Amino acid sequence: MTSITVLNFAAAVLVTFGPTPPAKKLAVVATTPDLAALAIAIGGTAVDVKILAKPTEDPHFVDAKPSHIVTLNRADVLIEGGAELEMGWLPPLLESARNDKIAAGGRGRIVASQGIKMLEVPTSFDRSKGDVHSHGNPHFMMDPQNAKIVAGKIAERFTQLDPASAAIFKANRDTFYATLDAKLVEWQRTLAPYKGAKIVTYHKDFVYLAQRFNIEVVETLEPKPGIAPSAAHVARVIGAMKAGNAHVILVQPYQNRKTAETVARQVNGKVLDIPQQPGATKGVTTYFQLMDYLVNTLAAGLKETR
Repeated sequence: MTSITVLNFAAAVLVTFGPTPPAKKLAVVATTPDLAALAIAIGGTAVDVKILAKPTEDPHFVDAKPSHIVTLNRADVLIEGGAELEMGWLPPLLESARNDKIAAGGRGRIVASQGIKMLEVPTSFDRSKGDVHSHGNPHFMMDPQNAKIVAGKIAERFTQLDPASAAIFKANRDTFYATLDAKLVEWQRTLAPYKGAKIVTYHKDFVYLAQRFNIEVVETLEPKPGIAPSAAHVARVIGAMKAGNAHVILVQPYQNRKTAETVARQVNGKVLDIPQQPGATKGVTTYFQLMDYLVNTLAAGLKETR
């Protein structure tokens, strides 16, 4: 066989058999940045993750866009918070996306709230009580132990959908678990001096955090979930803070900080800007960085207002 023939044969082999194309990554869509952070931590190089909600956007009321429909149509996996968190905006997008893989009950649909011990599950459903969620408070990711449950669920589903990458998912899951266990000890140590401290939040969005770290939420600036505070309610909050010796108010980027500042001035208090989503604060992109920021900011605020 001549050298030219050999070269031509080798070229034909390369065209026919290789080089082996890279494995297709799982196309993952997360409704919120915190869920996306877990998907990235678990999926690593085997996934491509996109997020629907902005980190500074109220996850209850996301501005749905046509581009979201395209993103969902191309998705292999959808990770949603569930517990009616995205009830007002996600269903219409999914209907338009027409993607059976991520439809309700589909193999690619992950509902993070499933398997979580939900707090504030109402005994009766009454819309007069405000924007109450019938399955319980959906802000469960503020408890690191719940994030661990969700991470395990993501790893299990990724493995089912992409068995070839199972080793990646298992290794990343184990690393996430070990890091979280160590970090939880650190976070508990940081907040231990403030056990029993009383705080106020704008919305009922820090109840899981409060339970995990032995902090008491004495009032919310919203008289009912999703209802703007009235002057009369603001006066009641001020009274409750004075009676309970509470001086810290937590607010998220999309909440009314001016109202919080008005209350803080009356009680010699402090307003803390604590987002629940990675990406809302510069340099905070992972779940661990988010919790580091949250715990340290809360501890500093409680110390300053003692």
